Amino acid sequence: MDRRGFVKGVGIAAAMLGLAGGSSLAPGASPVRADDYSPSPNSLLYRVLVPEIFAPLPDPADHVPAIVVGSGFGASIAALRLAQSGTEVAVLERGSRWPNDPWRNIFAVDTIPDGRGFWHRTTFTGVTRAPVSFDSFGGVLDVSNYPGIDVWRGACVGGGSVVFTGVMIEPEQRFFEHVFGGAVGYREMHDVYYPRVRDMLRPSPIPDDLYHSVAFAHSRAWDDQVRAAGYLPQRIDGMWNWNIIRDELAGRSQPSATVGCSNLGNSNGAKFDLNQNYLRYAEGTGRARIYPGHRVDAIAKEPGPSGRYTVALTKLAPTGEVLRTRTLTCDRLFLGAGSIGTSELLVRARDTGALPDLNEHVGEGWGSNGDVGLARPLTSLELGTQGAPSASRILDEAGTPVSLESWFIPGVTPFDITTLGSLGIVLDDTRGRFVHNPADGRVDLQWPDNGAAGYLARALEVNDKVACDCPPIALRVIGGDASFTSHPLGGAVIGRATDEYGRVRGYRGLYVMDGAAVPGSTGTVNPALTISALAERNIEQIISSGE
Repeated sequence: MDRRGFVKGVGIAAAMLGLAGGSSLAPGASPVRADDYSPSPNSLLYRVLVPEIFAPLPDPADHVPAIVVGSGFGASIAALRLAQSGTEVAVLERGSRWPNDPWRNIFAVDTIPDGRGFWHRTTFTGVTRAPVSFDSFGGVLDVSNYPGIDVWRGACVGGGSVVFTGVMIEPEQRFFEHVFGGAVGYREMHDVYYPRVRDMLRPSPIPDDLYHSVAFAHSRAWDDQVRAAGYLPQRIDGMWNWNIIRDELAGRSQPSATVGCSNLGNSNGAKFDLNQNYLRYAEGTGRARIYPGHRVDAIAKEPGPSGRYTVALTKLAPTGEVLRTRTLTCDRLFLGAGSIGTSELLVRARDTGALPDLNEHVGEGWGSNGDVGLARPLTSLELGTQGAPSASRILDEAGTPVSLESWFIPGVTPFDITTLGSLGIVLDDTRGRFVHNPADGRVDLQWPDNGAAGYLARALEVNDKVACDCPPIALRVIGGDASFTSHPLGGAVIGRATDEYGRVRGYRGLYVMDGAAVPGSTGTVNPALTISALAERNIEQIISSGE
């Protein structure tokens, strides 16, 4: 890195940390925000860059035996296993289906975002707490703003697998059992369903040659710091195609994962997202079809003896233009729209009388997974680029259990600067609830005032311990931010809103397949592996039992 770039990076890092010594980078999240469908001035440019998402969108049949809402981890697993069992499936996804290519600029880059990055909004405040502006478009990351917390979630075919950091970790048994409270047995998950998901998604630790490359100098510095503080860093599994990352470093692909791109997608397909496995295999059966640009607005039970469900939807162009509204019917309805989307649909259906027999647990038990964004000084003189895959984690059980994972710093610069990023995940029991507002029809998240205060303090305690042991001198210039989560969980918790296999109580043929079923936490680890294993477990039982 040249001197000018380094000085600029220092300035950005200082702004990021708010180096006034406070423990939080921001006072809180934004008010609740409606989607912004104003026309994008860049639509013509996007048509040139990604013509595939502007192709005519197919329409599902008026009636389908099974509808899956969403296309993330739980939804894609349900779609594949249903199709393999002989069921015709329609997968409804509000976002676009984005291609991959080693040389094209398909996705926005994290450091200079545009409308391709975000779902119909014009501003975003990320971990830097510095707002950025761009045009409104149907991009891949949706940010739902609620009083006290912002929630990041996928809005594209592949859901969260396109915009997450690829981490796939199985929780420790004691933490799993604390969270699930006996509703799901750890042993069957460990012996059968976690391995089943690993066989499909092939997560693995970062290879040594990449770990020692210029793109992961920050990962090595992170490991050195935690070792100096008395921790033993553990390599963690990531859902990455390491050969594509090697191609980036060798000049055989445009850089992406090696220069701080992950949260807004990887154009070259470096992330082994669901489009490359579960969804592809589901379509390969000939019985599952994916319908991008189809936003599900409401669900209900069809009047009369048919037992069918109705699904009201809006067909959207990526520009936000409404192309069509219609209502479909299905015999069985599988909800996989993510914790927020699934909870919204269920709470609205119950409170408007569309599904009046949903129980009082629907909308309850929502948690942030104890997520905290953390930063501390980079004390190494070895600088490189910001490789996005996470290499290591530590676990601290001296107080409330908390893990820290090595992280790149999203949205700042492709290069290492003066700080190291971490994601803290605290075993936290703080919970929110979803409430329907009859005046405007919205379903809002009620998060406790200062709901993150306890787990923010605990994560900062561990981060501070590491920072104070940083060689060559002890430093306490650190920061933490718990005003967002990228791991929303709960709202239709298994064993409460549903039975022990995701069947929604009160309604035959209605199922929850995603993170809404998880009780607010996955026990100090990222939730993707557990959501997926739970979906594999539940859909196996649903198919074998026939109900």
